Amino acid sequence: MEKIEIKNPGQVYARNFIIYEALGEPVIKKDDWDLKVYGHVKKEMIYKFNDLESMPQENYIADFNCVTKWSIRDVKWQGPSLKRIIEASMPDDECTWVMFECADGYDTPVPLEDALDEKSIIAIKMNDEYLSVEQGFPARPFIPSLYGWKSAKWLTGIRLMHDYEDGYWEMYGYHERGKIENEERFKGFSWKFFKRSSKLKK
Repeated sequence: MEKIEIKNPGQVYARNFIIYEALGEPVIKKDDWDLKVYGHVKKEMIYKFNDLESMPQENYIADFNCVTKWSIRDVKWQGPSLKRIIEASMPDDECTWVMFECADGYDTPVPLEDALDEKSIIAIKMNDEYLSVEQGFPARPFIPSLYGWKSAKWLTGIRLMHDYEDGYWEMYGYHERGKIENEERFKGFSWKFFKRSSKLKK
């Protein structure tokens, strides 16, 4: 199995995942769940879990790197290509960002170029097992080159955007992109303490 190596300066390897639930853990039934691709696209698409499972699967090993400086070594990831899913909806030429939207109200943006990377996936399995609820069942994006807060758990929407918008942690000063090898942790290396606004409403 292919192993993806990403330089991760400033990280320390941990034995176990630290589980974060910024907005609480939603209850999702697989048969009721769907993933909507919409926004500035020519063709909106809605996928059920079985649709993702029946697509060609990417399989590889890559570290999980949290922005808070811990990492998990050699996680096995499996899922369909995020690039394939996005391109099926035919984004218009002015799209530059993707917003991942989740069942708990969490959201986070990534540059379209990162979402279209050949190794970017919608992960449905980790370490040969379907995602646990705490790991974002039934699906989460995974982009090996970006910090883990961009791997949004309980994914329900992929919105194609012309312009950048803050997501949940970006409102508090987390970096717009979050590229690991460049240590893009915070905007201007600062952290903002303020109450989340109505942007949480979907």
